[in-house]
Amino acid sequence: MPDPQHAEVIVVGAGIAGASVAYELAPDRRVLLLERESQPGYHTTGRSAALFTETYGNAVMRALTRASKSFLLRPPPGFAPAPLLSPRGTLLVARADQRAALERAFDECSALVDNLVLWTGEELRSRVACFAPGQVAAGLLEPDAMDIDVHALHQGYLRGLRARGGTLRCSAEVRTLTHDGQLWSVDTSAGPFAAPLLVNAAGAWADEIGRLAGAASVGLVPKRRTAITFDPPAGVAIDRWPAVIDIDEQWYFKPDAGRILASPADETPSPPCDAQPEDYDIAVLVDRLTGATTLSVPRIHARWAGLRSFVADKTLVAGFDGSAPGFLWLAGQGGYGIQTAPAAARAAAALLRGVGLPDDIGALGVQAADLTPQRPSLHEPRLAASGCG
Repeated sequence: MPDPQHAEVIVVGAGIAGASVAYELAPDRRVLLLERESQPGYHTTGRSAALFTETYGNAVMRALTRASKSFLLRPPPGFAPAPLLSPRGTLLVARADQRAALERAFDECSALVDNLVLWTGEELRSRVACFAPGQVAAGLLEPDAMDIDVHALHQGYLRGLRARGGTLRCSAEVRTLTHDGQLWSVDTSAGPFAAPLLVNAAGAWADEIGRLAGAASVGLVPKRRTAITFDPPAGVAIDRWPAVIDIDEQWYFKPDAGRILASPADETPSPPCDAQPEDYDIAVLVDRLTGATTLSVPRIHARWAGLRSFVADKTLVAGFDGSAPGFLWLAGQGGYGIQTAPAAARAAAALLRGVGLPDDIGALGVQAADLTPQRPSLHEPRLAASGCG
């Protein structure tokens, strides 16, 4: 067997989580980023149609979103050729029988965002021309929600990693992990590697990597999310439509490069895999969408699925494992992984260096105990709400 290539930190997984934390560590550590596929971001990162919204998720995830905003608005010089964020807005919509849920969302989210706007059904239909009077009674607009250029963000991290002296190795699926008391030996399909510190940013495969390392499971559950694109109604301008989300999160749609991107907001548990869309989920989406709006789907231009991985409390897992020395988790980003990536990467890098969380993250109320893989709430299933839940 050839001698292993050595680094100070090995990061497993080159999606948005791995790329961002490798970038943050590279200024003062020799970092090796390993990716099982032939290209980074093949799975969830490359299939995300992400929004930046400050009202999505629980308190910890909202704080990480807010702590990511300055980076996304003003990345370092040369990080990306164009802005990472662009105006979009999100609109929660409700039928008459859903009004109470919409009003609760307004009350809860107004404590976080001070410019939310309640639209009547008539106002909503005049701005988003795909609803009949009986289909929608009111809407809640978050005007400052934005589209995220996921590709530009991911590639910016990878370029920045290389510029800072880090290395990316693709087609390097991890086969075994062993620890000799000082170093992690990582046997991969691209050869052996070794480092004293190992970051598990393997997305849907994170619990599998944990098992190889002898770490305790964090209860990660990958869940399939399906999406399609189709043409808008003839003669209808959609570019300025917000992302429109059913208040019960049974469907959503948004403009996407001249077409409409839509999803049934499915969360079907799945083993880690190359997720593919199921005909049943697409049929459910079309049924829900055509029942709730005046849209029709005569032809689907593209269809895909990705895996979003959650733990029981739907909060990021970031911290050293209690039983595997030098093994740091960065997993369980769920549906918030893109919009929280800058802050999550800085938090994980600080934990690996053995220093406190960055001041701006701590000032928003996030503590290391909220993220640690040892927290009790990882094993206490909870109902998760969208929006301000």
